[in-house]
Amino acid sequence: MTKNNTKGITRRGLLQAFAATAVAATPTYANAFGFLKGAGDIRRLRMHSGRTGESVDTIYWIDGEYIPDALAEINYLMRDWRSDSVIDIDTRNIDIMAASHNLLETDTPYLMLSGYRSPKTNAMLRSRSRSVARNSLHMQGQAADLRLNGRNVAQISKAAISCSAGGVGKYSRSNFVHMDCGPVRIWGR
Repeated sequence: MTKNNTKGITRRGLLQAFAATAVAATPTYANAFGFLKGAGDIRRLRMHSGRTGESVDTIYWIDGEYIPDALAEINYLMRDWRSDSVIDIDTRNIDIMAASHNLLETDTPYLMLSGYRSPKTNAMLRSRSRSVARNSLHMQGQAADLRLNGRNVAQISKAAISCSAGGVGKYSRSNFVHMDCGPVRIWGR
């Protein structure tokens, strides 16, 4: 007599298995613009929060469909850690981050310095620094401040700028790049 030890297959488990095989078959994109317009089969985001120690390495889009569970993981990682506030991060910004990362041709995850900021957190940061905008897109889940080990600010910003899909701020002194899905604009050194 044999004992049946099979476990039920979850949707997430199935997607992870599919994604693992799809990653190997993913084409290399010539530029991020095609990626943002839907070229390719998958979109992936790798990111680590130095503030919380949490990480995400997830495929969040497959064949034109966003994966709600993966987006929920990203939303949680990008939360305002000071107030533990979570909102839906704008998928356009996630796409810009993922496309930029893809152009940088590295498996190293982003180090996220700032994702969503509650209005209270933004006001506190603004009182400490003139570089924090009063109506920051961080408060709408439409911006992120990122570093990437092995790549400098110039390289990261060049990749983000090539997406032609939002704002890119270069903060060389602080060693990070701001990416947002607002109007296309570039600032900083």
